[in-house]
Amino acid sequence: MEIASPRYLFAGQMNRDYVILPSGDTLLDVPGGNVLYAAVGLAVWEPEPPPGLVARVGEDYPQEWLEGFCLRGLDTRGVRVLPQAVDVRSFYAFSDRTTRLQDDPVAHFARLGQPFPKALLGYRTPLSRLNSRTQLLATSLRQGDIPGDFLNATAAHLCPLDYLTHSVLPAVLRQAEFTTVTLDPSPGYMNPTYWGDVPALVTGLTAFLPAEEDVRSLFLGRSDDLWEMAEALAAYNCDMVVIKCGERGQLLFDCMSHTHWEVPPYPARLVDPMGAGDAFCGGFLAGYRRTFEPLQAVLHGNISASLVVEGTDPFYAIDALPGLAQARLEALQLSVRKV
Repeated sequence: MEIASPRYLFAGQMNRDYVILPSGDTLLDVPGGNVLYAAVGLAVWEPEPPPGLVARVGEDYPQEWLEGFCLRGLDTRGVRVLPQAVDVRSFYAFSDRTTRLQDDPVAHFARLGQPFPKALLGYRTPLSRLNSRTQLLATSLRQGDIPGDFLNATAAHLCPLDYLTHSVLPAVLRQAEFTTVTLDPSPGYMNPTYWGDVPALVTGLTAFLPAEEDVRSLFLGRSDDLWEMAEALAAYNCDMVVIKCGERGQLLFDCMSHTHWEVPPYPARLVDPMGAGDAFCGGFLAGYRRTFEPLQAVLHGNISASLVVEGTDPFYAIDALPGLAQARLEALQLSVRKV
């Protein structure tokens, strides 16, 4: 049977997650990664045809997971399995609903009185280092990683990836005549050291979607006003900037109308905060392509995030009751505030 070309493309990372939840419960070696959560955020609203995923994993990545992703409605033909092992383990511990730690997993399991998982032996905590401007990683995406028919899509979201990937892929997508390209920057280059490089990444985007902590890091010593930061970024020829503020919701600056909006989070029953920001970006893309209204895009993303955090599986959100997402969307619209 011929597989339909995707209308939406997502480029990012696939991980093997080890998570200590705010409740103290643990998830050990489960599917994760920003590209999964972003695609699910879109699939809440637009499940067909399956969104196309572009990522790189090693030969040690569970094949049964990739097969399962297909069964759950994702197109994984763009996931390149490298002929080598690639360590894509990620460890996160939530000390409360919003504080996510990645340091010293041994200490976190000891605090809970639980044995340290053998599968995490040899795990090295990622260092808070800057991305390289010249050296590709094993997981860095190249133009050739995108299947030919994926370029028939017209909308794409780039999840947090290394600087070199983000400096190349937007131009590839524009050349393929994508009309909507959104990007969520990586902490690895949202740093004053990259101040002169970020404008080129923002130029020409439909939407730039940074997390609050990342945009504050970039503007360190220059500004502490989030609206000022959003306007400065939008000035680099970007249609809109959305700053994701966690439990405070989102700030939207619409460059075309020069309007500011505050969108509070939908009051979800939080179980697992993992992937909320990525699911927001996927929902945002779906909402924008549905309506071409920036505020509606943010509302759709907000609801996708609200569904994802209520379960412990990336696909929990697409198993929600029919009509639940739309009902939440209509309720949330009453709470937005124009600033």
